Amino acid sequence: MIDKLLHDFLIIWATIDPIGTMALFAALTAKLSSKERIKTAYKTIVYTVLILVGAILVGQVLLSAMGISLISFQVSGGVILFLFGLQMVFSNNTLEKTGEPMHDISVFPLAIPATASPGAILAVILITDNNIYTVQEQMMTTATVLVVLVITLLLLLFSGRIIRIIGHGGASLLTRIMGMILAALSVEFIMEAIGVANWVQTMS
Repeated sequence: MIDKLLHDFLIIWATIDPIGTMALFAALTAKLSSKERIKTAYKTIVYTVLILVGAILVGQVLLSAMGISLISFQVSGGVILFLFGLQMVFSNNTLEKTGEPMHDISVFPLAIPATASPGAILAVILITDNNIYTVQEQMMTTATVLVVLVITLLLLLFSGRIIRIIGHGGASLLTRIMGMILAALSVEFIMEAIGVANWVQTMS
């Protein structure tokens, strides 16, 4: 059981990537007030909990019922993440208000696809496979997900210090750097999915 918990923790930590999420959060919330930043952090984690726990409970059944493969889900998430990464790189101000109402960044891209990434959703579905793991094991994995998200929340709340240190100019630079990283990460998602698809086709 301990081996599985450690295994699950490492997988969930790697796919959620709390450190990377904190850097993205700092870049996207640089122009928000301290109160708005804290509210955004809590909302991000709440939405992420709903997404990942929902994936554990019904993700496998829902995707199968709709005829959607996990590989296709990962590719679509990679495409969305790539487009947002480009927006961060080339936009003059990612959070600048236009004539249209500004969307809630705690939903997109912070909750999904940054924190509850396609890789994280795919991982929690696989490590709670109904055909392999018992209900007790699935509950332990769910608890592990919650522990990682609590750590992520603490890092998000800590990100305000980063913004105070680097200033708005540094935050603008950080936004573009994170945009490049997100674009590269999205390509990794897509390439990994294509590689899995090719492997499956070769084995069949």
